Amino acid sequence: MAVHNELGLAGEKIAVDFLREKGYHIRQRNWRFQKVEIDIIAQKDDLIVIVEVKTRSNRHFGNPQEFVNGQKMKFLLKAAHNYVVSRKIDKEIRFDIIAVIKSPEEFSIEHIKDAFHLF
Repeated sequence: MAVHNELGLAGEKIAVDFLREKGYHIRQRNWRFQKVEIDIIAQKDDLIVIVEVKTRSNRHFGNPQEFVNGQKMKFLLKAAHNYVVSRKIDKEIRFDIIAVIKSPEEFSIEHIKDAFHLF
């Protein structure tokens, strides 16, 4: 497996552990609709949280969350819509980004709640 894939998987595991510590229930990981993958679908109380995880080894090219562009947001919205409609879920949806930076000593996490809206 390529190093960047291993880093991404490590970042997703860290994000899942982080969310669980904060009281989120993980409903799905790496859920796919057509060609779109939602990294994490979580629930906290009556809120469904769609989480895009971005992991980087440094900030030389910018913060990880800056790599979630408009096209990715549209794809995530479409996939999230399919997820809730196909399961007849009637709950509010929020889109979050978890940015993970790996330094030589540790990982740092930034949880951006309500990162974007598409209407």
